Amino acid sequence: QVQLVESGGGLVQAGGSVRLSCAASGRTFSTYTMGWFRQAPGKEREAVAAISWSGGSTYYADSVKGRFTISRDNAKNTVYLQMNSLKPEDTAVYYCAARSSLSLVVAARKYDYWGQGTQVTVSS
Repeated sequence: QVQLVESGGGLVQAGGSVRLSCAASGRTFSTYTMGWFRQAPGKEREAVAAISWSGGSTYYADSVKGRFTISRDNAKNTVYLQMNSLKPEDTAVYYCAARSSLSLVVAARKYDYWGQGTQVTVSS
């Protein structure tokens, strides 16, 4: 069992930056692929970024490429999402997710564990 706790959300102006953190419990964090997803009101949950167990492979949604960076620190059991040049359309609840896999995983339905989410609101 893995428990995930997100932090770092809040209200930010357009063009600003926010860094989200996701702390994971368990001693096998380094064998998990990790993902960040978001869900805006009235919209489906979408994949934002994902990172393989080693950090060697990453995925970014086209809408965030060049602005967001996913990273992980296996010694701290933590994955991060650095979000720069934020836009109002980035406003959503952001979720961290984990799956025991040595391959990069993007599809939400393949993730086994989810955090409670953290709200990010970008004002124009």
